[in-house]
Amino acid sequence: MRNAAAFALVLVFAAPAAAVNVPAELPPAVCSALETCRMVGKGRLRWWGFHVYDAALWTRDGRWQADAPYVLDIVYARQATSGQLAETSIDEMRRLGVRDEAKLARWDAAMRSTFPDVQTGSRLIGIYRPQRGAQFYSATRLLGTIDDPEFARRFFEIWLDPRTQTPDLRAALLSGNGRAD
Repeated sequence: MRNAAAFALVLVFAAPAAAVNVPAELPPAVCSALETCRMVGKGRLRWWGFHVYDAALWTRDGRWQADAPYVLDIVYARQATSGQLAETSIDEMRRLGVRDEAKLARWDAAMRSTFPDVQTGSRLIGIYRPQRGAQFYSATRLLGTIDDPEFARRFFEIWLDPRTQTPDLRAALLSGNGRAD
């Protein structure tokens, strides 16, 4: 039995990555925030071999710039509570250098009141709005807006900063950056 469990674990880690499961289009309300929508790249987050979510990065022209509007689209493969999403985000912001605990507490509360619990297949879409903040959508509706430019920058750094904890996902999200298709 122990060998069977070890073999199963090896299969999880050795299994080739399946196709990234993100929709080929953004919801119209999200796309209209960018005016036009072109995917920059997409990738899969695996943590200890387990599929956590698939993500895609969208911009107006298919080229990502940190100071221009963009969209991060995530389709979850596992369930998580809004509290878990917020807590993980705060932990990552802290790891990336945010030290103001009062600010982190405000951001935590804002995310908990904006993010829903997610199930397998749930879609959470974030729009980065430079100098304004962030908007969040599900696949079907606006979830809320956090009008804090620093929050928005720090939140999206979780995926896009070179110091991200998931460099392979970052590389996949930026894989088409600067290419003219």
